[in-house]
Amino acid sequence: MSDANGSNGAPARPVALKLTAKDFKSDQEVRWCPGCGDYAILAAVQSFMPELGIPRERIVFISGIGCSSRFPYYMNTYGMHSIHGRAPAIATGLSATRSDLSVWVVTGDGDALSIGGNHLIHALRRNVNLKMLLFNNRIYGLTKGQYSPTSELGKVTKSTPVGSADSPFNPISLALGAEATFVARTIDSDRKHLQSVLRAAAEHRGSAFVEIYQNCNIYNDDAFDALKEPATRDDYLIRLEHGQPITFGKDGEWCVLHPPGGFGLQVRPTTEVAPEEIVTHDRTVAEPAYAFALSRLPGEDLRHTPIGVFRAVERSTYDELVQAQVEEAKAKVSQSPEAELAALLRSGDTWTIV
Repeated sequence: MSDANGSNGAPARPVALKLTAKDFKSDQEVRWCPGCGDYAILAAVQSFMPELGIPRERIVFISGIGCSSRFPYYMNTYGMHSIHGRAPAIATGLSATRSDLSVWVVTGDGDALSIGGNHLIHALRRNVNLKMLLFNNRIYGLTKGQYSPTSELGKVTKSTPVGSADSPFNPISLALGAEATFVARTIDSDRKHLQSVLRAAAEHRGSAFVEIYQNCNIYNDDAFDALKEPATRDDYLIRLEHGQPITFGKDGEWCVLHPPGGFGLQVRPTTEVAPEEIVTHDRTVAEPAYAFALSRLPGEDLRHTPIGVFRAVERSTYDELVQAQVEEAKAKVSQSPEAELAALLRSGDTWTIV
């Protein structure tokens, strides 16, 4: 085990722990529908957690409401099944006051982007030191199949019998618009890729937002099959690798480039493009415009869908800034507590703004 804090108040380096995936499995019965993509995500997270080398008592999973939000029950760590859409707000309070903890938020497209949309964007813009996993199945599963903020335009569901009239959110674009410092996407069934993204998110200092395409086999089955089936996946998926030219297809026959004299990015046959014109992926670009352009590549049929880390930049975290303010206030009071108290008592209860 490790101490909660080092001698200077900073989180202590954890002592090497010999934990396994089994150590992170709780004694609760996992109650998702058979075949749900959540099972694959849970197994991947439980297998990945020992890599952190952090005691289970220093890890917290916080969720809102929805199928994905059962997650804390199944992790043998601390956790909280909280209020619909409010998990980022609760996690912000915990992260800001307990810098020794590894705080994870598990949410869904309905929980995070509908009632919880406001909490999501503010946690990201503040750069709170937490990791946010958004399970996106493009449907409300727990409440039996209503359309969600990520459902396609025209989606026929129990609540939209003649088709949804709402344009869907693009969660990656939304996170980038909120200035999130780490933004990534992965897929429930690709365990190797999922864990590589989780690893990168865990190493990031600040808000890490990870969208996970997750299949709901009861109310929205096969929503992401084009990204998984051998016949289509190579031509649909763009695997982002930092420092590498963005090419894809079974034999790299497609590439991404900046259109001449235009904005954004476009896909072209690799044979028609000079090698130097192909975009080299750089997730550390300070301005979010490049990552945003990547997020706009997919069509309605999911063709040209990037997965991997879109953006990973450094910025002061909300936790660090708040703690610095607290320490500064403590220092002032310790120098002259009587004077500080007297000034406060005499400050009055009205102010004039000029």
